[in-house]
Amino acid sequence: MIEELPPLSLYVHLPWCVRKCPYCDFNSHTAGEHPPYDDYLATLIGDIRAEATRADGRPIISIYLGGGTPSLFSAAHIRRILDTARQALDVAADCEITMEVNPGTVERGDLRGYRDAGVNRLSLGAQSFDAGMLEVLGRIHGPDDTVAAYRDAREAGFDSINIDLMFALPGQSLAAAIDDIEQLCRLSPPHVSYYQLTLEPNTEFHSRPPAQLPDDALAWDIQEHCGQLLAEAGYRQYEVSAFAQAGHRCRHNLNYWAFGDYLAVGAGAHGKHTAADGVIRRYCKPAHPRSYIGALPQAVAGQPVAADDAAFEYLLNALRLLQGFSERDFTARTGLAFDAIQAPLAAAEADGLMRRLPQGRWRPTSRGFRFLNDLQARFLP
Repeated sequence: MIEELPPLSLYVHLPWCVRKCPYCDFNSHTAGEHPPYDDYLATLIGDIRAEATRADGRPIISIYLGGGTPSLFSAAHIRRILDTARQALDVAADCEITMEVNPGTVERGDLRGYRDAGVNRLSLGAQSFDAGMLEVLGRIHGPDDTVAAYRDAREAGFDSINIDLMFALPGQSLAAAIDDIEQLCRLSPPHVSYYQLTLEPNTEFHSRPPAQLPDDALAWDIQEHCGQLLAEAGYRQYEVSAFAQAGHRCRHNLNYWAFGDYLAVGAGAHGKHTAADGVIRRYCKPAHPRSYIGALPQAVAGQPVAADDAAFEYLLNALRLLQGFSERDFTARTGLAFDAIQAPLAAAEADGLMRRLPQGRWRPTSRGFRFLNDLQARFLP
């Protein structure tokens, strides 16, 4: 039985992009000439108000505006979204409010407008500082756009900024990956998301893989070497793909990884809700913007998460955290006794993949992090 409801976040999906990147498996759609922004926004407003019924008196600790490319929406649009959230929900005074930004779709005026609307954290999708790599990845911006967007964001008053960077790109050498990190460190963003390119199903890269993808050994060398460079530059890794300067860990993503709750608004948005009786449910909104706009905003019930699935979903996220997790947190978030995962944990420990820490804590070993997918699979129902 869950004794206390978990923290609550809000995810807002804005689904349009200038064009679809060949590696992207997110619910994003090419904007074209006349995307129905106003109709979408009207539906989104109703969706936020409907979702408020799930809050159960809990404050919203973080809001994340993702996509797609949210920076295609104007500052006035973003203000309306956030004003509605504040009216319908108990948004904490220190709420972290993140907005994803494409370096090629923003101007300084918009950044100031987003800041004035209440956004206090930006996430810049740089992906690389190599112009050739960006072209292969289908990005619409160049390295100079990232540098300019970052500096404009600083001038607009943003103290909390993330830069997304990818590695193991087509034809990328260790030296090229190091150059990416060195250019990033010259900007010194407070937070870095550094993750490997993967060929996800239903993407162009999956159906037509690019040539010269680094093999597993080279990808691991890049990850290890560049992770060390980030550490030397003052970044502390706290999750497999997340590095932060002091005081700049992403609160929204931490809530995901710690199996917190999150409300979902927007086309294809996924939510997780824990009811007062301890039942955990997952739900999602219609995926295509046209279907979403035509739907009546309502807090859909969603599907209950079975006990075995809850244990696996908790570990799927918690095993990504370098601090690991506690037996007490597992029980508090899932409502399950620790016995539910004790046997596979002990087997993983015996195989050198997990380490038992004092005070009932567990974390993957270095080997466990290297083979994280295999470790996570051990807890499948």
